[in-house]
Amino acid sequence: MVTHARPAEPPRLTEREFDALHRRMVARSAWAKGSRGALAALTPARVLAATREVRSGRTVTLASPVETRPGPDNPEPARHRMKGRPEQHPSSGLGFAMDSFAMNVHGDAHSHLDALCHVIYDGTLHGGVTASSVTANGATALSVEAARDGIVGRGVLLDIPRLRGVPWLEPGDHVTVDDLTAAETAQHVHVGEGDLLFVRVGHRRRREELGAWHAADARAGLHPCALEFLGDRRVAVLGGDGNNDTAPSSTEGVDFPVHVLAVHAMGLHLLDYLQFEDLAPICEAERRWSFLCVIAPLRLPDATGSPVNPIAVL
Repeated sequence: MVTHARPAEPPRLTEREFDALHRRMVARSAWAKGSRGALAALTPARVLAATREVRSGRTVTLASPVETRPGPDNPEPARHRMKGRPEQHPSSGLGFAMDSFAMNVHGDAHSHLDALCHVIYDGTLHGGVTASSVTANGATALSVEAARDGIVGRGVLLDIPRLRGVPWLEPGDHVTVDDLTAAETAQHVHVGEGDLLFVRVGHRRRREELGAWHAADARAGLHPCALEFLGDRRVAVLGGDGNNDTAPSSTEGVDFPVHVLAVHAMGLHLLDYLQFEDLAPICEAERRWSFLCVIAPLRLPDATGSPVNPIAVL
């Protein structure tokens, strides 16, 4: 396999340059201004076409396990409490084992989906909706309820460490437009309108092999200019095995420029902290990097996101 050398460090963006990029992406994504944002690209015809990606019927999770122990990247782990333990029931008759979960949906360890109300930028949400629509009782607009019927479409995995011939990208490294187009060529796949684009940086593999670290301070992700690729292709969803944003930020004055561009400007639901270590070897073996993908967020009518377990069907 011919590998693609790591590109030169992409330039940092000034606040003025980022504002110009943001305006371009808003204009380019005018078709996605509704309450579902870019999910509007998932027409019944495209969903039906995506089902033709299924050949073997094999299913693979893209989610990381929910963790209940704290770590450097997970100071607020999920809380799992058993409510109906066997010793609490009589030795005969009927009993039920039960449990209760509580978790921070948006964190640096658990797989989750960001709704369009998650990112507030210059006092507004996606499409110019006022930020005051997010209240102490929840979001009254653009909540995760927009995805209540599920997100189903053609998934495409672009594996950037594979492209560069490394197991993972080091924290602070950026995925560029050139990386994305080179990965398409190397993998013989094309990202098209309405696709669910997944970009592997190897975050989860690095975490498993080297241990957790403070990912809020240092992680690989997309360079903001790479969002122009997504805008050109009119993708419906972006998912990554990291936060999608690089840390430290490459943009002056904006800590999460990819989130701002994707969610606020383009209306993309984001999937953060997935894992592709189960899927990538199968794609490699089968020499195909596209698949049917089914995502079913919880029905949380006023929530800014949801824990999620996306399933690739090959």
